[in-house]
Amino acid sequence: MKKDFTPEQELLFLALGGSGEIGMNVNLYGCDGKWIMVDLGMTFSGDQYPGVDLVFADLEFIEDRCEDLLGIVLTHGHEDHIGAVPYFAAELGVPLYATPFTADLVRRKLDEAGISGEIELNVIPEDHGTLTLGKFEITYLPLAHSIAEGNALLIDTPYGRIFHTGDWKLDEEPIIGEPTTEEELTAIGDEGVDVLVCDSTNAFNPNPSGSEGAVHRGLMQEVAKHKGKRVLVTTFASNVARLQTLAEVARETGREICVAGRSLDRIIGVAQDNGYLADFPEPVDFDTAMSLPRGEIMIVATGGQGEPRAALSRIAEDNHPLELVSGDVVLFSSRQIPGNEISIGRIQNRLAERGITMVTDRQSEIHVSGHPGRPELEALYAWLRPELLIPVHGEMRHMQEQARIGRSSGIPTALVQQNGDIVRLAPGKPAKLAEVRAGRLVLDGDIITQADGDSVTMRRRLARDGLLMIVLDHTLRPTIEAMGVPLDEDMPEFIQEACADIEKAIAKLKGKSRQDRGDVMEAARLAARRAAQRWSGKKPQVKVIMHSDAK
Repeated sequence: MKKDFTPEQELLFLALGGSGEIGMNVNLYGCDGKWIMVDLGMTFSGDQYPGVDLVFADLEFIEDRCEDLLGIVLTHGHEDHIGAVPYFAAELGVPLYATPFTADLVRRKLDEAGISGEIELNVIPEDHGTLTLGKFEITYLPLAHSIAEGNALLIDTPYGRIFHTGDWKLDEEPIIGEPTTEEELTAIGDEGVDVLVCDSTNAFNPNPSGSEGAVHRGLMQEVAKHKGKRVLVTTFASNVARLQTLAEVARETGREICVAGRSLDRIIGVAQDNGYLADFPEPVDFDTAMSLPRGEIMIVATGGQGEPRAALSRIAEDNHPLELVSGDVVLFSSRQIPGNEISIGRIQNRLAERGITMVTDRQSEIHVSGHPGRPELEALYAWLRPELLIPVHGEMRHMQEQARIGRSSGIPTALVQQNGDIVRLAPGKPAKLAEVRAGRLVLDGDIITQADGDSVTMRRRLARDGLLMIVLDHTLRPTIEAMGVPLDEDMPEFIQEACADIEKAIAKLKGKSRQDRGDVMEAARLAARRAAQRWSGKKPQVKVIMHSDAK
C-alpha cells in the first residue's frame, strides 16, 4: 500500500461507519488501486447533537479518492445501509447497485432529492445476481433479515474471497423471500472463504433470533385473545414479512386494516410494485376505522420507537384521528432499539395512564430480531469455514464478543477493527496498517457539517449552561439578559450584583486597556461569568455587545 493509501497488489478493508456502533454502515474494499463501497447508511441523532436529526459517516477519505472508487453496492434497504445515498451519491459520482426492492427505495429517495437524473442506479437480479467492478467479482446471496431482499455479498478478488454478510439471520419460515440454503452455503465454504465480514449485533444473545413464522402464530394467538377490542400493532415499517403476517392475521380474525404512518404507506407501495404483499387488503381510511365495531379493526401504526411525531405517539396523546380508549390493546411487534428506552417508556406510560393494554415481545412471541444470535453465528462459521473473521455492525463490545465466539468455533484468526482502521486482509498475515479520519457529519437544517463543529458544540453548551447577553451602553453601563440560567426567583438580585461586578471590572482597566474595546468586552464577559457561577454553579456562555459610541 502506498503512502497515500492506494491499494496495491493486496486486499484492503476500511470501515468508515458501522464498526464500533450500530448503524451508519459504510465499508470499503480495495485492491489493485481501486475501491468499492458496500452500503452508504446513516443513523438518527440523539441528545448529543441538539437540533440535529440525521448523522452520517465522514467520507473524506474516499471523497479524496473518487477517481479510484468503482461503485457503491447496497446490501438491503434499511436506513442504516442506504439512508445517506441521496446526500452523497452525486458528489461521489459513481454507479449504485442494488436488488429490485432496495433499488426502488433508493430511486424514490433520489427522486425526492431531485437528483435521480444525476445518478446511475443499476438493478441486480435478487437471486444470485452478479456484477463485476474492476477486479471485484460480486455475487448477491439472499439471506433472511427483517426487510425484503436482505443480501450477503460474495466478493471474489485476485487476492482472496470475502463473504460479507450484511444484516442477516437464519429463518426456516421467512414468510417473504427464499434465503440461500445451508447446502448452498456449505458449497461456498467447500470452494473456500478467506474472509468473513459479519454482523455482530446480537453476539451476546445465547439463543437463535427466531422465525417470522413463529411471529405469525404468536400474533394470531394474541389478536384472537382480544375479541371486541380495538387492536393497534406497531412495527418497523420496513418489515415486509411482518406486514404480510398482519394482513393474514387481520383477515383470519375478521378485522379490517387501517394504516397510520407515511413510512408504512411508502413501504407497502414499494413492496407491491416489486411483487410483494400482492394480497394485502385495501386499508380503510381513518373515519371508516373509527366507525367500525371495535373488534373489527386492526390499526398498523408507526412509532414503536417513541418517535414524537409518529402515529403511535400522537394516538397516545389523544391527538390523532385514530383513537384508543381504556380496554383497547397495543401490540409492540418490534424490539426496543438501545437509546430509545426513555421515549418508548414515555409513550407506554401515557397508554397505561389511559387504561390501554400493552403487549411486548417479553410477554408474547410477537417479534423476533433480524440479526443472528450465537447459535446462528456458529452455524454460519461451520458452513463457510473462513480463515479470517472481521466483526462489523456492532459496538466494540459486540465485535469483541463475536471475535471470541469465532475463535472458540475454530476460525484461525479474528481481527477486531473499528471505523478508520485500514486492514490488509491478504496476502500474508492480516494486520492493521494505518488509521485514517472516520468522523461524523450531521444534517443541521439544510447544511451538512462536522458533528464536532462550532455550531453543534455551542448549541450543546447553551443547552447545558444557558446564555447571558451583556449590552454596554455609551457610558459602559451594562444591561443583562439571562436565558437558561437557573436563577428564576433570584434573577433581579443576580443581575444587580453582576452589573456591579462588570462595572468594577471595567473600572480596574488601566491605560490602553481602558480604551481597547476588546479588553473592555473581555473584562465584562469574565465578570458576568464569574458572577453566574457564584450564584448558580453554572458557567453560561456570555455574549457582550458594546455600543458603538461607548467611551
